[in-house]
Amino acid sequence: MKKNLFIKSTLILICSGFLTKILGFIIKVIYTRIIGEYGISLYAIAAPTYSLLLTIATLAIPISISKLVSENKGRSIRILTSAAFLILSINFLLILIILLTRDFLATTLLKEPLASPILLAFALTLPFVSISSVLKGYFAGKQNMVPHATSNIIEQIIRLIIIVIVLPFLMEKSVMHAVIGLILLTIVSEISSIIVFLFFIPKHINFKTNLLPSKKHTKDILNISVPTVSSRIIGNIGYFLEPIILTNLLLFSGYPSSYILREYGAYNAYSLALLTMPGFFIAAISTSLLPEISKFHGKNNTKMIKRRIHQSIIFALLIGIFFSFIIFTFRDTLLFSLYNTTSGSNYIKILAPFFVLFYLEGVLTSSLQALGYAKITMNITLWGVILKLLVMAILSLCHIGIYSLVIAEIINILCVVLLNFKYLKMYV
Repeated sequence: MKKNLFIKSTLILICSGFLTKILGFIIKVIYTRIIGEYGISLYAIAAPTYSLLLTIATLAIPISISKLVSENKGRSIRILTSAAFLILSINFLLILIILLTRDFLATTLLKEPLASPILLAFALTLPFVSISSVLKGYFAGKQNMVPHATSNIIEQIIRLIIIVIVLPFLMEKSVMHAVIGLILLTIVSEISSIIVFLFFIPKHINFKTNLLPSKKHTKDILNISVPTVSSRIIGNIGYFLEPIILTNLLLFSGYPSSYILREYGAYNAYSLALLTMPGFFIAAISTSLLPEISKFHGKNNTKMIKRRIHQSIIFALLIGIFFSFIIFTFRDTLLFSLYNTTSGSNYIKILAPFFVLFYLEGVLTSSLQALGYAKITMNITLWGVILKLLVMAILSLCHIGIYSLVIAEIINILCVVLLNFKYLKMYV
């Protein structure tokens, strides 16, 4: 029965992830063709900063909720409301910080003044994305993936409809209007996702005791989330510093800013987007795996922990081999069909063989976190980020352009995945 629940949860997430990914591709094809390569480049230059903000905004609280709810289902609503109050407080503080520092970040660090309003638009989406993530964590802990699947699909459908209707109108005004509009439309789609989740929340709630935040639950959430998020924050700090270091060193090496903006945009928006396309499979496995291993870990059932990890690794490896081969072989066709360009094809040619290992990362990290070794994953991420930035910085001075980033990415994948595997084998 327990095995069936794990498989059922994983299959629901895979099926919904597949539909969501198809809708996501359709959305990306549409908005990429509407806003063009210049609009995509502007979006891509600010995206690493948003990624860092989102990591801080969510504080790995969805993972904490998933773990706590799976272990303590009787107090799950109180855990959820405690998390919501905590996460909204963090979000509003971040919005204020971005409001005060966006010009400095855009002009001084990113070397692109037009990124300033884009950063503010990204910041305004944070509370909505965060609350949606908290609700996903709650239902993951319940091992009820139907709300997660339903909300993802409805969210993407609404986003698609709004983009088709609104984005061409904004593009008539300017590229900047279209990029900012594309970002702010996320708010509407996330609200729709939140509404769907609320329909699945238990209807009989004691409003006096359940909706008020609890100090104990808040402390429990932070005890899990802080070590867990440390790993993500380190990774996102690296991602945040990536365009800053790369841009400044390539400018110093004599590359024009137009080349850097265009090629970095192609690398992020086309190459990495295509290579991470099967990520929904891994996300589904990792999301189902974390509460499952947490539950068996609490019961000291090592046999079932090993079985679930073995199953997940084999599944992730098969997915990685299959999709890496397809993307490598048909990269030009896929890029042109999806994005109406072949920019970034050369980067995929080098990266694809190593992305077989990349698909293992989510499974290995989730397994270590569920076993209580979040600090280990944090240290591994830290060393991977330091190594990546150091290699990228050195190679950026060797006049090989964006290939300095490509090579650094490969080294990072090898370092992080092999170290995660080493420690997981040691502890299980």
